[in-house]
Amino acid sequence: MTNTEHTLRLRPGVIDDAKEVGKIIFEAFSGIADKHGFPRDFPTVDNGINAASFFLSNPGFYSVVAEDTEVGNNKVIGSNFLDERSSIVAGVGPLTVDPKSQNKGVGRQLMSNVMERATSKNYPAIRLLQASYHNRSLSLYASLGFEIREPISNMQGRPISADIPGRSVRLATESDLESCNAICKSIHGHNRNGELRDSIKQGIAKVVLHGDKITGYTCGLTYFNHSVDFTNDDLKALIASATDCYGGPGILIPSRNTQLFRWCLDNGLRLAQQLTLMTVGMYNEPAGSYMPSILY
Repeated sequence: MTNTEHTLRLRPGVIDDAKEVGKIIFEAFSGIADKHGFPRDFPTVDNGINAASFFLSNPGFYSVVAEDTEVGNNKVIGSNFLDERSSIVAGVGPLTVDPKSQNKGVGRQLMSNVMERATSKNYPAIRLLQASYHNRSLSLYASLGFEIREPISNMQGRPISADIPGRSVRLATESDLESCNAICKSIHGHNRNGELRDSIKQGIAKVVLHGDKITGYTCGLTYFNHSVDFTNDDLKALIASATDCYGGPGILIPSRNTQLFRWCLDNGLRLAQQLTLMTVGMYNEPAGSYMPSILY
């Protein structure tokens, strides 16, 4: 057993950890982004603290915090989260370790912890997205059994103003849950009911209609929300419904969906970075148009 393992303690995260965890989220993501010349996922410390507060306070997320006990003050040096709002897929992240505690195996232990949690909860699938320029995290996830499934383009810019013939968009309501869940299941083989419910309560979920039929939905045009649609026109209508800049670092477009990717570029969005969708366990090739969240 290494000295690091002697002095490392993992425990469940609590809301009182938000400030320390959020600061590490900011520093960890900023450090790697600055090193490679990419935009920061969390531009300020407050952004990191707000994200940590959301994850630590949401009962749909499992959290684990790493503490260094060597000096006797149980200093927080890292954290990881597991989105458990689906009964089929558990989404991992954000995984972060204090830059001063890198290369000590902390990240591997935090990842092993959430993977063991997912196994104990009988999840058929575990998924995550990682920044493709971050070789260390790609290597870690691959060594833990994750498979590369899909390149994802992170797009940002001024909202696209476009009319998509035959499509209309409105806010989603609780009464839309059944239709939206059915669409997600037909495309992915499972629904994301927990996240959808959260987004409807937050007032950010929308549905797209072709005539009077719901043909897709978004939980929010942000980094942390997903969208599922029958066709690219449905997805374009949702993307074009934004009235402000896309939330956080932007929206996530599957790079292999060349038609949608080119439409975004032609309408002024820029490519901020490439991400990699990685999975363990069950995976169905999507049977329609979709945008993942940063968690999966």
